[in-house]
Amino acid sequence: MRLLQIAVVGMLATIYSFSQNASPGGSSVPHLADGRPDLNGVWDIPYTPDMARGVTGGLPFNAAGETAFKTYDPTKFDYTGHCLPAGLTRLVNTPMPMQIVQGPNNAVLLFEGFASFLVIPTDGREHPKKIEPSWYGNSVGHYEGDALVIDSIGFNDKTKLDTIGHAHGEKLHVVQRYTRNANDTLTFEITVDDPQFYEKPFTNKRTFKLRRDWELMEYSCEENNKDAAEGHIK
Repeated sequence: MRLLQIAVVGMLATIYSFSQNASPGGSSVPHLADGRPDLNGVWDIPYTPDMARGVTGGLPFNAAGETAFKTYDPTKFDYTGHCLPAGLTRLVNTPMPMQIVQGPNNAVLLFEGFASFLVIPTDGREHPKKIEPSWYGNSVGHYEGDALVIDSIGFNDKTKLDTIGHAHGEKLHVVQRYTRNANDTLTFEITVDDPQFYEKPFTNKRTFKLRRDWELMEYSCEENNKDAAEGHIK
């Protein structure tokens, strides 16, 4: 009888532990076995074509930023219309979902939009001393409580912050925070710091929803691309 009681208690403890860690749709923030927040899964991310939404007073342009935005004309050239990489900030603004896969020393962000992926090391490393500017920059990450924090620098200036055309330069510095909540949501915060075009940093906040019934779909920018094939953009 004593052995049976011990077995039952052990089984209940295991079930309780699983409910605390997995907690599908429940009230507890789910965690991995090592204590990190469980961010794994496919997330529905809200389409954000204009990063000024939700920023009190609008984006803090300096004179160069205001001029760059007012003179932007996507009909003359839009890089995404030519299927070039979206750039980091525009990538997390798309209306297509993203998937997070956590490894022991990294986090992988898979984006349906533009069929893009980012591998974020979380092993404590710093940015390289020398970085060749690139479309998605160089990113390193770490965990703060229930949040994954991603710090990114080393961008080229060939992309825009968003669909509407807010500019950025090669000094762009982006910090993203993915905070796991209960009830299958993430609080997403992205802070943009670019002294070339903005007087001060600004932050855009959104809520992502875990979709357990979704899978990422194939995305081909080149197929039936009327923008390029029919001359909508030059």
